[in-house]
Amino acid sequence: MDKQSLIYRIYDLYADGFRNMTLGKTLWAVIIVKLLIIFVVLRLLFFPDYIEANAPEGGEADFVATEMMQRGAPAGGGQH
Repeated sequence: MDKQSLIYRIYDLYADGFRNMTLGKTLWAVIIVKLLIIFVVLRLLFFPDYIEANAPEGGEADFVATEMMQRGAPAGGGQH
């Protein structure tokens, strides 16, 4: 890669910045741990697999389609 290209200079700027970080590395570690907690642990605890629990084996697509139709239908059942 040519050292004068824009992409190389942008990469070099960020790589050098991350290489010379001291406190920043710790802060990035904290951010990654928090994201893991949010997206992995909380999802497992508070968002169970509703489709797996309620749909018959092999009928997941039909279950989702039926649920969408029922929940999307207007309360009165008629047209506007």
